[in-house]
Amino acid sequence: MREYLLTLCITAAVTYLLTGPVRKFAIVAGAMPEIRARDVHREPTPRLGGIAMFFGLCAGLLVADHLTNLHTVFVNSNEPRALLSGAALIWLIGVLDDKFEIDALIKLGGQMIAAGVMVMQGLTILWLPIPSVGNVALTQWQGTLLTVALVVITINAVNFVDGLDGLAAGMVCIASAAFFLYAYRIWVSYGIEAAAPATLFAVILMGMCLGFLPHNMHPARIFMGDSGSMLIGLVLAAGAISITGQMDPDAMNLFSGSERNTVHQMVPVYIPLLMPLTIIAIPAADLVLAIVRRTWRGQSPFAADRGHLHHRLLEVGHSHSRAVLIMYFWSALIGFGALSYSVNNASMWIVLSVVALSAIGLVLLLLPRFAPRTPRWAERFVPPRYRRARAATVAEAAATAPAASVPAAPAEHRSPVRSGVSGVNGATAIGTRSRPLDRRKAGSSR
Repeated sequence: MREYLLTLCITAAVTYLLTGPVRKFAIVAGAMPEIRARDVHREPTPRLGGIAMFFGLCAGLLVADHLTNLHTVFVNSNEPRALLSGAALIWLIGVLDDKFEIDALIKLGGQMIAAGVMVMQGLTILWLPIPSVGNVALTQWQGTLLTVALVVITINAVNFVDGLDGLAAGMVCIASAAFFLYAYRIWVSYGIEAAAPATLFAVILMGMCLGFLPHNMHPARIFMGDSGSMLIGLVLAAGAISITGQMDPDAMNLFSGSERNTVHQMVPVYIPLLMPLTIIAIPAADLVLAIVRRTWRGQSPFAADRGHLHHRLLEVGHSHSRAVLIMYFWSALIGFGALSYSVNNASMWIVLSVVALSAIGLVLLLLPRFAPRTPRWAERFVPPRYRRARAATVAEAAATAPAASVPAAPAEHRSPVRSGVSGVNGATAIGTRSRPLDRRKAGSSR
């Protein structure tokens, strides 16, 4: 676990430290597109954040290769090199798109090529666990097509959800955290070495997202762009493919008796293995809804619009930060709920807890204008927008009341230098002092 923590910290540190210089490079390179109709930000913001994330990925793999226990992953498996090859290709395509905005079909072809490169190097689905049947071996073409389809779906699902500050990085970080816990349990508890590459991919993905999030939280100073969203989507898909389609069924028979009983008894365990279908269930649903919506209107499935789930949350009345937190909540509920169910599927408390948390999530969706109030003893620990500014409110009321009761002086009696100042009943001093308070209040609401 210490080596994983070291890899996580190195990946996050490299990503965090490089994001600042990458932002300056993006500004100089002109990777700051104009505000589009579907955008929610108000100022042009540089892209190319995926450059820092890619070098964080390289740093994580390099550090892991020099650690005692994690070095065995590179010796016994070719999957880390396959991941790096596919990631480099998809990253280059994303960088070109962030700068020149290439056609959607070209990006789709690049995604398929990147997936094919990983398949050629051994990162592919060899068999599928089917309940009551067992592990079904796939032919080479079946495994290739299924792998490419899973990679493309995951990449585009993450890319579609990248519409608010910190949304995609946070949701993928939650996904990779749940994925890491499961893969680590499979490797350490059951001794299945096939889960080692997926565990490494998950911890590196966590570091990439954690290192980029401080720069990407609202208001974002830089966007990851397609170079970042497609990259993290590919890494997430690679981990799921590695542990789902590469795990040896004979190794699983060691603790379940037979292959058929293994698959039947461990159906709940395979829920978190299919990480793109559980952890990013919300982005995947958003992807399907977007395709259906655009096709129904007679548009191209790749035509951008403002009909995504995060756009709808903003239209309902949720603030930017609240919409992101709601999406975080649902992602964590689905991901860690599936993880808990896989560990102990006989406990009804897990099901009841998921149901209760789902009810809380629905209440939050129906109360977009609910403003939580923080007790006075805890105000110093929360952001300024959640504090009770009673003094400023009273001063503002005192400033506006005399100004409303005193008639304005005729224009010819006003001084040409101090035309906006009135000295009646001390309104000048109150009105002048109220302006800094107004500015402080406005600044605290950001």
